[in-house]
Amino acid sequence: MNVLRELLPSTARASGFAAVAKRAFELALPNLCALCGNVSQQLLCAGCDEQYWNEPRFRCATCAMPLAPSTLRRDREDTRVHCAACLENPPAFNDTLAIADYRAPLDTLAVELKFRARLAAGAEFARHLHTLFEDSTLPTPDVIVPVPLSRKRLVERGYNQAWAIARPLARRLGVPADPALVVRTVHTAQQSRLDADTRRRNVASAFVVERDVRGKHIGVVDDVMTSGATLDALARTLKLAGARRVTNFVALRTPKD
Repeated sequence: MNVLRELLPSTARASGFAAVAKRAFELALPNLCALCGNVSQQLLCAGCDEQYWNEPRFRCATCAMPLAPSTLRRDREDTRVHCAACLENPPAFNDTLAIADYRAPLDTLAVELKFRARLAAGAEFARHLHTLFEDSTLPTPDVIVPVPLSRKRLVERGYNQAWAIARPLARRLGVPADPALVVRTVHTAQQSRLDADTRRRNVASAFVVERDVRGKHIGVVDDVMTSGATLDALARTLKLAGARRVTNFVALRTPKD
């Protein structure tokens, strides 16, 4: 055994010991499921993981708004379903993938990620967004970016919750992630406190593209999509800078504005 230990590079031994120690620590101090409170080695227990993700919903292919089967509409050149609003007044982005509706109990994960730095929720959202993408027919983005926070809000919060999803998602997709590709130059009021029209005005010119995006397909990541005003303004900025396509990856989608 000692001979084998000597043959292993020191870095490999250290890595192996670290992995064993981490696993032993996890077994000794098990987590509690973030939704039901039962003992779980993962963020969610097996029961909650199976019950709450990837709900069978018809969604608009453009904005991911949940749709009743009777309201489904198709574009003549697109076999996917769309809501009437996106057909009549298309947003700047091309597609949106959303895991589930913003509702209890999944909204707890979004709140924990956004305001309590539970970054494991970001990795969990990324895992399910990747699964959703793999089941779609959408092309792979060239780069993944988070919806940026203003400098003031980033300093206040200490992290960007969208980046906590974007980084592991990009890793799973095998594409680069760039948190500085777009910056937010205007500190705006919290969108959740505003009506739809005010939201649009609030972010109309809030973003600046800092990298060359000409001809690129940009994947934009956010934790929650409500009216879509922020994502529309960001996509519009990217398209004006030359981006070819913009796909949104959002963890949760509010059923109505």
